[in-house]
Amino acid sequence: MTTPLYETDFYAWTRRQAALMRAQEFEAVDWHNLIEEIETLGRSDKREVANRLEVLMLHLLKLTYQPRAPRFTRGWHNTIAEQRQRLLRLLRESPSLRAQLSEIITDVYPDAIKSAARETGLDASTFPAGCPYTAEQILDEAFWPPT
Repeated sequence: MTTPLYETDFYAWTRRQAALMRAQEFEAVDWHNLIEEIETLGRSDKREVANRLEVLMLHLLKLTYQPRAPRFTRGWHNTIAEQRQRLLRLLRESPSLRAQLSEIITDVYPDAIKSAARETGLDASTFPAGCPYTAEQILDEAFWPPT
């Protein structure tokens, strides 16, 4: 029994599947694994949006609730700006994820609280139970929480 190319050389497998589809040799396409990989790509984009939102909210929370630590705030501003830029790029590439932002924010906000509490030394109860920022504020390059 031969080991499928999918399991031994993923890059070669992807090149082969593309070549088969270009040649319209659809009966030879590894449809099962191709479908799995396409679904995984979508989940990957959503996971990246969630990760960037979590980092953004963490730094917004630190700016809002941390006792003044001026030497850190410039770095936090830079992190927020970078995450916004990367998140906006992701949303341009996968605009359908924009409709899921509120749901993703609700999902990852508790993790942002845990990270903020750990990094600031503040009790988790210091932070609001629900995200105090709207999706629009989180993405808005001109929005900065009052400090």
